[in-house]
Amino acid sequence: MLALLASGSSRSSSNNKLAESENSAQNSSNMSWGTELWDQNDNLAIHTNRGIDALDKYANFLRDRVAIETEYAGKLRRLVKNYQPKKKEEEDNEFTSMQAFRNLLKEVGDLAGQREVVSESLQLQIIAGVTLLSKTLREERKKCLSDGANLQHNLTTQLSSLDRAKRNYEKAYRDSEKAVDSYKRADMDLNLSRAEVERYKNVMTAKIQQSDDAKNEYANQLQKTNNLQQQHFSMLLPAVLNRLQELDEKRTRGFREFIVGAADVESSVAPIIARCMEGIVKAGESINEKEDTFKVIERYQSGFTPPIDIPFEDLSNSVKDSAQDSTYTYPLPTPTTRGGTLGAIKLKKRVGIFNLFGSNKIIEACITMKNSLTADGQKEDFSDQPPNQRRKKLQAKIAELTQNIAQETKARDGLMKMKIVYEANSSLGNPMTVEGQLNESEHKLEKLKVDLKKYQDFLEKACQVPVATSSPQATRNQLQNGHRTSRHSNGSADDHHDDGDDQPDDAGSLSRSDSEDNVAQIQNGHNNNNNGSSASPESGLGTSHTSLPGSGQGSANENAIGEDTYYETEVETLNPLGTCRALYPFEASSEGSIPMSEGEELQVIEIDQGDGWTRVRRANNSNGWDEGFVPTSYIECTLYA
Repeated sequence: MLALLASGSSRSSSNNKLAESENSAQNSSNMSWGTELWDQNDNLAIHTNRGIDALDKYANFLRDRVAIETEYAGKLRRLVKNYQPKKKEEEDNEFTSMQAFRNLLKEVGDLAGQREVVSESLQLQIIAGVTLLSKTLREERKKCLSDGANLQHNLTTQLSSLDRAKRNYEKAYRDSEKAVDSYKRADMDLNLSRAEVERYKNVMTAKIQQSDDAKNEYANQLQKTNNLQQQHFSMLLPAVLNRLQELDEKRTRGFREFIVGAADVESSVAPIIARCMEGIVKAGESINEKEDTFKVIERYQSGFTPPIDIPFEDLSNSVKDSAQDSTYTYPLPTPTTRGGTLGAIKLKKRVGIFNLFGSNKIIEACITMKNSLTADGQKEDFSDQPPNQRRKKLQAKIAELTQNIAQETKARDGLMKMKIVYEANSSLGNPMTVEGQLNESEHKLEKLKVDLKKYQDFLEKACQVPVATSSPQATRNQLQNGHRTSRHSNGSADDHHDDGDDQPDDAGSLSRSDSEDNVAQIQNGHNNNNNGSSASPESGLGTSHTSLPGSGQGSANENAIGEDTYYETEVETLNPLGTCRALYPFEASSEGSIPMSEGEELQVIEIDQGDGWTRVRRANNSNGWDEGFVPTSYIECTLYA
C-alpha cells in the first residue's frame, strides 16, 4: 500500500513538473523582448554580443580539437609506420604473436583513419557552419542596432523639438504677460500720451500673438512627440528588439545543433572504432604459444642426431700389435701449429700416381663452388644448410617455381587467345605484335620448368642424404674413433673386413681437402699398421683409405709402392683459398674450433665440406698463426679465382 502511495505521489510530482515546464514554455512563447524589455536596449545589445562571442569561442574550441585530432591521427600513423616489421624481420611473421602485432598495427592505423574522419567532418560540417552563423548573426545584429539607433535618434530629435517648442512657448508667454502688464500700466498712467499707450497696446497684441503661435507650435510638437513616442515604444522599437530576440534564439538554436552535430560526428565513427577494438582483441586472442613453439622447432630443427658415445681405445693392444708387425716403420713427423692444428705438408714426389690430387683440383673445386652460389650468398642447392632446413628451403623453392609456372602459363594462354583473336579480326590488332611476347613467355616458362626439375632433383638427393651430427668435433671424433681409424688400426677388433680387402667407406669418409688427403696418403704409405698415425682432433683430419686405391692395410700394391717410391717432405703452412669476414662473434666451445670477433678478417684454408664448418687461419702476433674451425653461417667468404 505504501509502495502504491509512493509510486502515485512520484507519478503526480512528475506530472506536475511536466505541466509546469509546459506552462513555462507557453508563457515564454507569449513573452517577447519588445514588450518585456522595451527599456533594456543597451543590455540586450551587450547580451547579444556576448552570445555571438560564445559562439565564436565554441568555434575556436572546435578548431583546437580538430588540430588535436589531426595531430593525434598523424602521430598514430607515424607510430604504426615506425613499428612496421622490417624486411629482415619478415621471416618472423609466421609466428602468431608477430601476426597479432601486425594486425594490431593495422587496427591502430584504422583508428587513425577514423580520427582523421572526425577531424575532417568537424572541419567541414561544424566549424564551417559555426563560422558562417557567427558572421551572419553579427551582420544582423549590427543592422538591428543600427535601426534601433536610428529610431532612438528620431525620438530624441522629436523630444528636442518638443523641448525647444516648449521653451519658445514659455518665453513667448512670459513676454506676452509682460506686454499686458506694461499696457495696463501705460493705460492707467495719465502722463502718457495716447500714442504711447497705443504703442504699448500694439506690443501687447504682438506678444500675445507670438505667445499663441508658440503655444500652437508647442501643442503641435507635443502631439507629434506623443505620436512618435507611442509608435516608437509600441511598434518600432519592439520590432527591433524582437529581431534581436530572433537573432539570439537563432544563435542558441545553432549552438544546440552544432553541439549535437559534433556528437553525431563522433558517434558515426564509434561503430568502426568498436570494430577496431574487436579486431585488436581478436588479434590478441589469436596468439597461440604452442603453435609458435612448433614453428620455432620447424624453423631451427637441423635434423642432426646427437653424437654417439666415443669408443674406448685400448692402447695396450695397439702397442702389442705394433710390436709384432714386422713391416713396422717409424711414421713421418706430423707438424702442428702452436694452437694444436695440423699444418700442411709439401710433398716432392717422383712417382706421378699422386698427381690425381694436385692443387689444380682445389682451384677447380673453389671456382665451381663460387659459381654455384646464389645472389644472397647461399649455395644453389642449399647444401650449406642443415638437412631439415635444406629440405624445407628446397620445398619452398619448388612451391615458388610451381606458382610462377602457373602464372606464366596463364599469361601465355592469354597471349595465345589474343593472337587468335587478332588473326581472326586484324582490325583489332596485329598478331605479330604478340609473337615477340609469346616467344619470351615460352622462354621464361621453359626456364622455370628446367629450374623446377633441377630443384626437384636437389630435393630427391637431399631426402637420400643420411643424417649426421651437427658438431664438427663430434663428427671428427666419430670418424677417427669409428670406421676410419679401425680400418687402419691393427689393434681394433674390426680391423679387417672381407679378408683384408679395403673397400671404400662412403659414410665414414670425410676427407677435408686435397692437401689433407695427401697427408693421409703419406702417413698410410709409410705406416699402414701404426696406431698413432691419425691426425690430431683439432685439425679434424683422419687417415682416409679412399684417398688412393690400395692404400689401406692388406693391399697387394702396398709393398711395391713402399719399395719403389721415395718421398721428400717439407713442412709449410697451407696456402689460403680466400678470405672471410666474421658476421657474428663466435665463442669456441668445442675442440678444434677457434673464437672470433664480429668484423674480424680471416684466411680460408679449407672450405666447408657439407658439415657446416669452415677451417680458417688468423695472424696472432704473440702466438704465430692460429688455425681452427668456425661455423660457415657465421662468416662471409670471398674465394680467390
